[in-house]
Amino acid sequence: MSEPEDIILDHPPEASVSPGPLESPESRLLPILPMSELVLFPRLIVPLAIWEESAQGLVNEALLQDKTIGILTSRRGATDSFTAEDLFSIGTAAMILKMGKTDEGAMRLLLQGIYRFRVDEIMGTDPHIMARVTPLSDEYEVDLEIEAMVANLKGLFKKMAELSPYLPSELGAMVAELEDPRVLADVTGGSLNISKTDKQDLLETLEVKERLKKVLALINREIEILELGKQIQANVKTEMDKAQRDYYLREQIKVLQKELGEGDDRTREIDELRFRLEEAKLPEAAMKEAERELGRLSRIPPTSPDHQVIRTYLEWMAELPWSVTTEDSLDLAEARKILDEDHYNLEKVKKRILEYLAVRKLKPDMKGPILCFAGPPGTGKTSLGKSIARALGRKFIRISLGGVRDEAEIRGHRRTYVGALPGRIIQGIRRAGSNNPVFILDEIDKVGADFRGDPSSALLEVLDPEQNFSFSDHYLDVGFDLSKVMFITTANVLDTIPPALRDRMEVLQLPGYTEEEKLQIAFDYLLPRQLEAHGLSPEQLQITPEAMRKVVADYTREAGLRNLEREVASLCRGVAREVAEGLTEAKALQPEDIPPYLGPAKFFREMALDHPEPGIATGLAWTPVGGDILFIEALRFPGNSHLKLTGQLGDVMRESAEAALSFIRARAPYIGVPEDFFDKTDIHVHVPSGAIPKDGPSAGVALLTALVSLFSDRPVKKGLAMTGEITLRGHVLPVGGIKDKVLAAHRAGLSEVILPAQNVKDLEDIPANVKETLKFHPVERMDQALEIAFAES
Repeated sequence: MSEPEDIILDHPPEASVSPGPLESPESRLLPILPMSELVLFPRLIVPLAIWEESAQGLVNEALLQDKTIGILTSRRGATDSFTAEDLFSIGTAAMILKMGKTDEGAMRLLLQGIYRFRVDEIMGTDPHIMARVTPLSDEYEVDLEIEAMVANLKGLFKKMAELSPYLPSELGAMVAELEDPRVLADVTGGSLNISKTDKQDLLETLEVKERLKKVLALINREIEILELGKQIQANVKTEMDKAQRDYYLREQIKVLQKELGEGDDRTREIDELRFRLEEAKLPEAAMKEAERELGRLSRIPPTSPDHQVIRTYLEWMAELPWSVTTEDSLDLAEARKILDEDHYNLEKVKKRILEYLAVRKLKPDMKGPILCFAGPPGTGKTSLGKSIARALGRKFIRISLGGVRDEAEIRGHRRTYVGALPGRIIQGIRRAGSNNPVFILDEIDKVGADFRGDPSSALLEVLDPEQNFSFSDHYLDVGFDLSKVMFITTANVLDTIPPALRDRMEVLQLPGYTEEEKLQIAFDYLLPRQLEAHGLSPEQLQITPEAMRKVVADYTREAGLRNLEREVASLCRGVAREVAEGLTEAKALQPEDIPPYLGPAKFFREMALDHPEPGIATGLAWTPVGGDILFIEALRFPGNSHLKLTGQLGDVMRESAEAALSFIRARAPYIGVPEDFFDKTDIHVHVPSGAIPKDGPSAGVALLTALVSLFSDRPVKKGLAMTGEITLRGHVLPVGGIKDKVLAAHRAGLSEVILPAQNVKDLEDIPANVKETLKFHPVERMDQALEIAFAES
């Protein structure tokens, strides 16, 4: 078949139009011809050249049937092959009016758009795409607004046809004769020199009035561009050589940029951002997202609100250390030296850090561990993180999670929000300037949750080495590798940390310090630091060991060191004032010199221990700030067999007291208690420090001992403390926090401790000097405990 000359032209006209509306059938199967750029509108007639064999086969099959094919446009640009996912879901059914072949093997078609359709289902892709489609209706009702838009559109299109070099002048006259708004919108929209995206948007706009509005806006924009181009052409020569042509194009760009309020600064800005992004060496996915945003930035005028949003986003992307890694210092001896310089004792933690360094030396690509330092305040958890960073030669970043209740603090805000920023994790990584810092998450046990989300849930991904290699921050919206970061969390208590989060961390307990350890730390670390802070030399202020011991024993009672450092600072301030006033040149403080500087003693370690009385027993308790001692008091008076418990006791502790009373009543003859001890008698058990809530089963042994002491009128052995849970049958069960409790007994000056036999293994963690000063009594039954408690001193 030979093709008419006007159809096989190399540069055919964009489109022509068939008169009148066209009817559409019901849902049907259609062979689909994918197009990379062409968007066909109903009622338009367009020429088309086809080179691919599969597409030519599709046309041949259609010619043997009803000559109808579906035209769908690709979301991507030109490509050798199309898949169903590449195509828009709305297209145009077309009738093949003519077909011809050229000598080069191309097939030339003349197609006429018939109706819009939506793809319901792809039925097959081999040898070409077959789809079940549903025609789309664009019925409308005429009103004054449509009539006004039709009249306006005809006038604007005529003006555009006169200005445009690519539209035939007769097209404007033909459009003026069209009355159907649907035909008018499709013909004018399909004739515009606009992008594929804009044309597809018009095709998918079924509401006629909305379609007319969009076409009017596009024509107005096209007229402005054409008028501006005409103005530019009037200012340059009409005949130019290549150099003149390049100059002309540059002048066009300058004029366009001037009209848009842009210029050389805008180009430099985008070039600078692109250079910084390339220097940052972003991963492929992140770079793809950055390039997309750069493209948007180049198209958006600086006055647009989105301009600053996109620029800020790109600056964050460029400033993050995607590929910047600090080299680890893997000298184990040097690391040990640094850890010992900064912290006294803490052997378990130091051992774990040295193990990490050793493994890192043997396997450089290992994932960072997730450590949790748990212990009372002031025991050096946060400062230990700084020492680890110094030992490793890494950057150090600390963020506090105390009171954080908004999930966005961890994951960041989406860019749709005004003033959006990345979360604290990404902000910390940017401050560090490397992708492998030591990252301290302080006070993780104090994270809260409310209507803004649960931050601890967001931390599940951060603190999981199997997930954090592609941590997703809502602001960045691309994965960032956190697997090289060494995360360290700190907590006073573990109970408030969600189990799923606690399971991701390796917990290292940092117990309280003994009195001897505090003395050593005070002389080696605290005093030199405070002397320097107050401008004193070691010769100007000296504190004897006895004086320092008095400060530790009489002015502090804590597991950590914060209050001790404050008291040492008070001594330094007092001496600094005397030196500044010329009252003294140097001072050597003895124990009797301490009260003038610090005031009367605040704590008395011999409280209620020198003169034991019946009905009083000393228990050991664990608190979030370390171990402590409890003095349990029992009193009886005439009544009607009632047990009263006071001192802010929790349910578990109340039940321990009731179990102790039941045990005594059942075993009264065997433990030296009168059988009628509870008849016509009320018992009042009180635990002092009533403002502090107390709970837990570990006071069971002390409660029972205090009651037996009361009823048998025998005082408990002097200097004895006890801990352990009891049962109704008199068994003593193991409890937790043994190390903290033993240290509390040592601080209080006690000499003996009763503890459950199953807790003997926990004594391995007790410092040797403490074990030498305390005598331990492991017991399995209360009979053994009572025998020890009432033995003659």
